[in-house]
Amino acid sequence: MTRIPTKQEVLDWISANPTLTSKRDIAKAFGIKGADRIDLKRILKELEAEGHLEKRKRSYRDPDRLPPVSVLQVKAPNSDGDLFARPLEWHGEGVEPIVLIVARASDPALGEGDRILARLTVVHEEDHNYEARLIRRIGSNPRRIVGIFRKGAEGGRIVPIDKNGQTDWLVHDGAVHGAKDGELVEAEQAGPKNRMGLPRARIVERLGDPSAPKAVSLIAIHQHGIPDDFPDKVIDEADKAKPAGLKGREDLREMPLLTIDPSDARDHDDACYAHADDDPKNPGGHVIWVAIADVAAYVQPGTALDREARKRGNSSYFPDRVVPMLPDRLSGDLCSLHEGVPRACIAVRMQIDAEGNKIGHRFVRGLMRSAASLHYAEVQEAIDGNPNDRTGPLLEPVLKPLYAAYEALKKARAERQPLDLDLPERKIVLSDAGEVESVAFRDRLDAHRLIEEFMILANVAAAETLIAKRRPLLFRVHEEPAPEKLESLRETAQAAGLNLAKGQVLQTRHLNALLNAAAGTEDAELINLSTLRSMAQAYYNPENFGHFGLALRNYAHFTSPIRRYADLIVHRALITAHGWGKDGLTEEEIDRLEETATHISDTERRSMMAERDTTDRYLAAYLSERVGNEFSGRISGIARFGAFVKMDETGADGLVPVRSLGREFFHFDREAGTLMGSDTGLIIAIGQRVTVRLTEATPVTGGLELELLSIDDQALPRGRGSKGRPTRRKAVSTKRKKDKIKRKVERKRRQR
Repeated sequence: MTRIPTKQEVLDWISANPTLTSKRDIAKAFGIKGADRIDLKRILKELEAEGHLEKRKRSYRDPDRLPPVSVLQVKAPNSDGDLFARPLEWHGEGVEPIVLIVARASDPALGEGDRILARLTVVHEEDHNYEARLIRRIGSNPRRIVGIFRKGAEGGRIVPIDKNGQTDWLVHDGAVHGAKDGELVEAEQAGPKNRMGLPRARIVERLGDPSAPKAVSLIAIHQHGIPDDFPDKVIDEADKAKPAGLKGREDLREMPLLTIDPSDARDHDDACYAHADDDPKNPGGHVIWVAIADVAAYVQPGTALDREARKRGNSSYFPDRVVPMLPDRLSGDLCSLHEGVPRACIAVRMQIDAEGNKIGHRFVRGLMRSAASLHYAEVQEAIDGNPNDRTGPLLEPVLKPLYAAYEALKKARAERQPLDLDLPERKIVLSDAGEVESVAFRDRLDAHRLIEEFMILANVAAAETLIAKRRPLLFRVHEEPAPEKLESLRETAQAAGLNLAKGQVLQTRHLNALLNAAAGTEDAELINLSTLRSMAQAYYNPENFGHFGLALRNYAHFTSPIRRYADLIVHRALITAHGWGKDGLTEEEIDRLEETATHISDTERRSMMAERDTTDRYLAAYLSERVGNEFSGRISGIARFGAFVKMDETGADGLVPVRSLGREFFHFDREAGTLMGSDTGLIIAIGQRVTVRLTEATPVTGGLELELLSIDDQALPRGRGSKGRPTRRKAVSTKRKKDKIKRKVERKRRQR
């Protein structure tokens, strides 16, 4: 006679396998056949009667809680103007939960009866149980347009800022949304496409002045051709996705894996856990687990989701928004390792010895449940002796073992000597209106370095496994600096009184020696920036050329498949290599790996350019109210037309035009990287400390123009030319050759 499972066993199965909950699935799972199905049916009816299960069509689910992403119907605003919604996926016997919609400034207006897809957060307030953040309206995925509104007699037109926008859009008077002539607006398609005449649109948001901060990222997105709306079929596939169950996976739900991210993280795609190795053959060693969201389970080759993800190549991040590689149903829900929720993952168990060297690893396809979603600052504070209510219970059993493993990895890093640049990361803080409130530099904590080292180790393990199993993949390649860039760095170092030796095969340890020699001096920032500029651009390639910056022979991106298509390729390669399922790397994908590598390397550069342009425009808008103010900074670049200055306070770069430097002629020496005044002998060189006045800030272009006031606390000397005319260049003896200019630069440096 077949053993009938207990009620708890049935509940555990349904919890672990949310997509396999029909009576047939449950019977198959427990090997129940024939007449024994009657007993199973009785148990399911009792669980339903007791409120533990809810029958929905032919499957069962836990009715006591709403899904983290749910469909809601908007109610009329209450007397206080608050907007509540009715959960359409509530089928419990108790009181229907009350959901408050928490609107963001960028959300479109919602009205009574609107059906929306929203992300829910459980709260314990007097008047509501959940808070909802809008993802999108249900039933439509209209095309979006960003452009300049031109007012007309009966409405107006929208002139797209997208260079590929070949036609204007007609806006009727009732769909203007109060927009004024010349404003930047965001609109959506209104009604079906017309075969004749202009297409129609309705304005959904006024973005104001095209040069204003709130419009900056949208302009960059469209200027660089970054796709920012998903086709209907892609959204439909994402919405139909269901949570992966335990079948074919290793159960990791009891392992206290943690996610540690920035406090404003939009997704959580990696989790980690570590403990002391109990293997007597590895005294003082550690075991490190890194679990990554199993995106390949949801984004499979040949689907609309896959085509769109490949097209985008990566997510793009801006101060006020993110343009994701995947729809929010995946990136913010099913593929995000939320606290306390079962999530599909691909995990790697890595053994390291007491010196931090990896001595073994294995990959598994698993189901995990994050023990906590923490941010860097609170983790660091806990380790430093100030735990909070969240980190306190985790300090001894979880956090301290993580840091113990990190201390071992630091030893291996010191031996390997990857490039150790010290460049602070700038953070732009925006108000709700999209204006820059402050510009600061992010703290660099051990918590950041811990996660970086764990992720690097996991990436190495992925590359080594696929190489050993002879499976095609995409490597992350970073080649050595070009000889001409290295020579330029060497000259900059010499001008600062430092040395980068010639005549040897360059290794990162040589560059680190230069960086260490500059540390603590006035030239530290200059040497770090110059070293960074000498580096080659990293890219993806099916061939392995190594990673110079990390001093690693085998390296592949594995840890961020939510936001990088390269990582998804590596996940599929691991699935195929281990025989985990049919959602691995296909022959068609293998045939076009080189094409894919080139494409996603290009999309990565596209995003970097858009993000940099956005930052420049935000800084120009922020500083536009401070024209006339004085700032301290450092010469960061020299060109024939002037000198670039990086300002200390914001890290913004501005130009001192050569025309503003007085009436004398300035000789530009490309090799020495200097401008020299013909009358005064004034030398302007990279690295000098300066005081400047901001004379112009142009938010539309992101340009800043500066006036040079002093160099190394010395006021500028004045040339003797007549007013309004540059002085004729003085005859200079033939002895003033390039080597003499370099000696003058070096002497000036040493006198500071």
